[in-house]
Amino acid sequence: MLRRDRQMRAQVHQLVDAFLFAVGFWLVGVLRADPQIIEWLHLKTLPPNAFENVGWLYFLLIPGAPLVLELQGFYNRPLLCPHRLILWPLLKGCVLITVGLVFALYALHLNVPRWVVVWFGCLSFTLVCLKEEILRSVYKSKLAQSQYKRRFILVGASNEIARLRHELAKQADEGIEIVGEFNFIEAPLQQLIELLHEYSASGVIVSAKQAYFERVESVIKVCELEGVDAWLMADFFGTQIAHASLDELFGYPLLVFRSAPETSWQSLAKMLMDFFGALTLLLVAAVPMLFIALLIKLTSPGPAFFRQKRSGLNGAPFMLYKFRTMVTNAEQFKHELEAMNEMRGPVFKVTNDPRVTRIGKWLRRYSLDELPQLFNVLRGEMSLVGPRPLPVDEVKRFNDLAHRRRLSVKPGITCLWQISGRNQIADFKEWVRLDLEYIDNWSLWLDLKILLLTIPAVFAATGAK
Repeated sequence: MLRRDRQMRAQVHQLVDAFLFAVGFWLVGVLRADPQIIEWLHLKTLPPNAFENVGWLYFLLIPGAPLVLELQGFYNRPLLCPHRLILWPLLKGCVLITVGLVFALYALHLNVPRWVVVWFGCLSFTLVCLKEEILRSVYKSKLAQSQYKRRFILVGASNEIARLRHELAKQADEGIEIVGEFNFIEAPLQQLIELLHEYSASGVIVSAKQAYFERVESVIKVCELEGVDAWLMADFFGTQIAHASLDELFGYPLLVFRSAPETSWQSLAKMLMDFFGALTLLLVAAVPMLFIALLIKLTSPGPAFFRQKRSGLNGAPFMLYKFRTMVTNAEQFKHELEAMNEMRGPVFKVTNDPRVTRIGKWLRRYSLDELPQLFNVLRGEMSLVGPRPLPVDEVKRFNDLAHRRRLSVKPGITCLWQISGRNQIADFKEWVRLDLEYIDNWSLWLDLKILLLTIPAVFAATGAK
């Protein structure tokens, strides 16, 4: 199934599931207030205002429940998959939603019995399971199979057809049925037309790993005249990391090879989280930041803030802001400490750096010197989560071009390196490995996880030495 079709199917399921969770919350309130249920289960009668002021919870449940299920991988599965691929992520999602609702009610001091929320979780789990079983029965019916399944003919050279059939068999896509094959090297084009007519095919899947572009063009023209789809397997080049996607530039079809996260709703959510998160943190930390600035000014000569050119997205330089933790002429003494560098690679790190001031050592220990970078996040130069930005001169000394891929996303205030014991990492290659692991596995959930793990790392004082 095409990614576009999978996304549309997932969005429909998300809308239905959001409705079911809302119905579950409403239904559990009705059942809990029913006198017969109360008498049957020997429950306490609820006060008349037990469910007042909880209507706003629907605004959390409707968008929040499908998001939690998506983060559990509930929608990333075939239509007719084993039950375990449905029940386990659904169970985890319902537990997380239920626990989150309990905390929300507790934090807001809402007078709703906690067992009502547990009932809500069980009822919602049951409703979604029932929906899945109904859809499963519908998909298995002959009528649905005839309407849903799309019949395709494999087109290409004989070896490519065999490879393509093998790949499709491994995926086991229940929405695609291969009804025929056409070797465009040996057979005349008329045979493809006859196959399309004989099997009432929905389209053809063309494999063109070898450069038979004239034959591919003739096949596509036939599909145009017949009014059927032509899916071209555009695997002409073997890439190790980059993922290919199809786009359009001024009306021309464009094949894009991308090794960084692509533009999506998750990336938009990350931008919003960066902006509003940085703004909120700046408002909360405004007074402490003013106190730190005054403390720096009173304890050592020089400005309170340190500014330095760092390499940002794709290596574009920007001015990074930090609280000053070193003496004002620290850069002049850097060359004298080169022999003490503890980091293998182009990065300079020294334990107990003599240039660090007494207040600076304390600020570094608790990572408080990083707070002014929230202004960089507001300006769009950085993100809350991302690879740490390096000085421009250190980036210029990269001796491995693969290291530059860490510049393919915005730099961040915190990252995997920050929460993985950065004081113990002494090799720049390991630092880069963690950054590339973040880029290759990026998701909004991973950002949230890193942000949450950063909090104990800060309080544990595992910042720079």
